[in-house]
Amino acid sequence: MATTMEAPPMSTPAKITPASHEYHADAHVLSGELMRPVEQKIEQHAPVSLKGRRSGHLTRQAEDVSIEGLVTFERGHTRVSGSKSLKPGHGWITLSTSVLEGLNVFEIVTCDRMVSQVSTEHPEIDGHFPHVTFLGTQFENLKVSGIPLKIKLNFGVCGKRAKDESYLDNTRFLQMVSDQTEKIFKADGLPIDVKETYDKRLKELQRLVKNEGSHCSGRPNDPPNVICSLVSEIDKEIEEQIEGVKVFGHVLFIPDFGTVSLGEVTVGERWDTHTQPCRAIISN
Repeated sequence: MATTMEAPPMSTPAKITPASHEYHADAHVLSGELMRPVEQKIEQHAPVSLKGRRSGHLTRQAEDVSIEGLVTFERGHTRVSGSKSLKPGHGWITLSTSVLEGLNVFEIVTCDRMVSQVSTEHPEIDGHFPHVTFLGTQFENLKVSGIPLKIKLNFGVCGKRAKDESYLDNTRFLQMVSDQTEKIFKADGLPIDVKETYDKRLKELQRLVKNEGSHCSGRPNDPPNVICSLVSEIDKEIEEQIEGVKVFGHVLFIPDFGTVSLGEVTVGERWDTHTQPCRAIISN
């Protein structure tokens, strides 16, 4: 998982040129929680973080990890970096990358190499909300029970930066996420628990579209966020090769195993009482 956060909003007038920039970047290769056959929290592996005004480049590695022999990977490494662009007016660039190799989950889901990468660029002028790209994110030889999955990715899922506007105020972005979410919600055969999850996501999106709770809305205990996916399509050929497997957009249902959501991205906000009320967070 790779994460970058936007610089905190400033209360000064528009079209300012910031004197400095706060870098916020985090990455780790694996975390989660096992529920069956044993209950065990999976702590973050190879976590690395870059925070503050000083630019830099940090890396970390992990090798031969096994969680009760159920979830294993051969190698993983993370890196975060932040620097000032050499191009005039291009501001500050932050990059977070997580690479996982030789992943094996219950002998059912395997992947030779999985990369999660997110890059943000904050312009010098009106640069509180960045341009975002996920170029570099990839799945190499992702398989279900030994059968390869064919996947299409949309690296520009967040769309073009609209001046200094929050993505949670961008109608085009919210509509794209709504369409993607609604398509899965209305799919026939979707498991009930997954349907409930997407119903909640749709309601949050509808609230944001109606501008009932946009960014910095005064709700520190319940900041808004939306979830979309870089995966625009999973080839449904897998349904013919493994009985019972179903594809719903970027969601894959595997009987007697569970539901796998690929390439999900969270775009939201985090409150920070030490600076201004809120800052945006983008994680992949």
